[in-house]
Amino acid sequence: MSKLKFPSAFTILFLLIILVAALTWIIPAGKYETKMNPELGRETAVAGTYHKVEPNPQGLAAIFLAPMDGLYNHETNEANAIDVSLFILVIGGFLGIVNRTKAIDAGIERVMVRFKGREVLMIPILMALFAAGGTVYGMCEESIPFYILLVPVMMAARFDPLVAAATILLGAGIGTLGSTINAFATVIASNAAQIPFTQGMMLRIAFLVIGWLICVAYVMRYAAKIQKDPTQSIVYDLRESNRKHFLANIDEDEVLEFTLKRKLVLILGTLAFAVMIWGVVTQGWWMAKMGAVFLVFSIIIAFVARMSEEEFISTFIDGARDLLGVALIIGVARGIVVVMNNGMITDTILHAFEDSVHGLSNIVFINVIYWIEVLMSFLVPSSSGLAVLSMPILAPLADFAHVGRELVVTAYQSASGLVNLVTPTSAVVMGGLAIARVPYNRYLKWVAPLILILAVVSMILLSIGVMIG
Repeated sequence: MSKLKFPSAFTILFLLIILVAALTWIIPAGKYETKMNPELGRETAVAGTYHKVEPNPQGLAAIFLAPMDGLYNHETNEANAIDVSLFILVIGGFLGIVNRTKAIDAGIERVMVRFKGREVLMIPILMALFAAGGTVYGMCEESIPFYILLVPVMMAARFDPLVAAATILLGAGIGTLGSTINAFATVIASNAAQIPFTQGMMLRIAFLVIGWLICVAYVMRYAAKIQKDPTQSIVYDLRESNRKHFLANIDEDEVLEFTLKRKLVLILGTLAFAVMIWGVVTQGWWMAKMGAVFLVFSIIIAFVARMSEEEFISTFIDGARDLLGVALIIGVARGIVVVMNNGMITDTILHAFEDSVHGLSNIVFINVIYWIEVLMSFLVPSSSGLAVLSMPILAPLADFAHVGRELVVTAYQSASGLVNLVTPTSAVVMGGLAIARVPYNRYLKWVAPLILILAVVSMILLSIGVMIG
């Protein structure tokens, strides 16, 4: 008898689409009235205006349309995840061009020489950098290209793909959980709660520092364990397959010459990422402009490497093809949210939570708010979307519980940050793990103790915030 195999990420997501569609037949449809917030430039819900509406249960057609609508909604002509998916394909093409020069392979060899015997130190350094991106601007989809770069480095250091994925996902994620000036989380949520985003800053810094220390210790402990005994890796059975996939161009008996051309390619590749981050932080760029940056640098690198036009096109297409599965999985993940919103049950769920927090003591209140936001984060993986949806409803309730509204904002962002480390509706979780070739169910089992630790720490810090507030 063959052993039962855990389903793929695509199957898991499609089953979730079916589940959410079934819930639209059970949960009553409802909606809050909205009004335009000129500062946010979007509609926000108005507390106390929830009302039932005509149900719109999602049937078989909606289920099969969901993956497509997750990319581009055919009814509203609204782009959902298509921009992220196209960005990933461009990144794949860009990395295909870079890899053709073997510049990354030569660079990996130099990094390994520099860190020989101290490879584990790469983890806190890199996690600090990703956490900085998370706390400053909510680094999320922008982290996806780094998975392709970091997995070979970590494998060459005798770690496994999970160490690379965790370094990025937990690094950027804990930064977002402890957001300080993140415009896509803290600033939007504070605005929606009608308070300055600087209120509660010290508590959020505590979330950031403590959370980063916990995550670094967790990843380093695992990394040291598998470096000592590779059989302890959660993906040990995929070891040979992963080595062929990620280290195919690296010959351990051959030292690649670090030529001037390869140095220039690495400099240009690094510059491409620097320009992307500058554009996101200072110019408000999103996927289209970010993708254009990598397309431009692909052409420049091809010119430096003296590729022919035919070689450039074929290499770029091959690179994009390697990430096609990742691009498609993002659309399927976004389809879950589309079905839920079309079924008009999101506001109904929020209204049920609104009714559940009346009359609670202040410490109980803030912790219930935290868990409400945890549950809502599974339904609304977008941090800005969740802020606009929940803050106008939940923040005013803090006044009746004698709790500062800034604590509700902190509860929201820490809950959203926690869930976005594991939720299957997140493009970064599913896409990043797919790139690293780490099965979702194995990652979930590995990270579960850390999620529990972070949740307990968050509740303790929120309770302390109430007591000293």
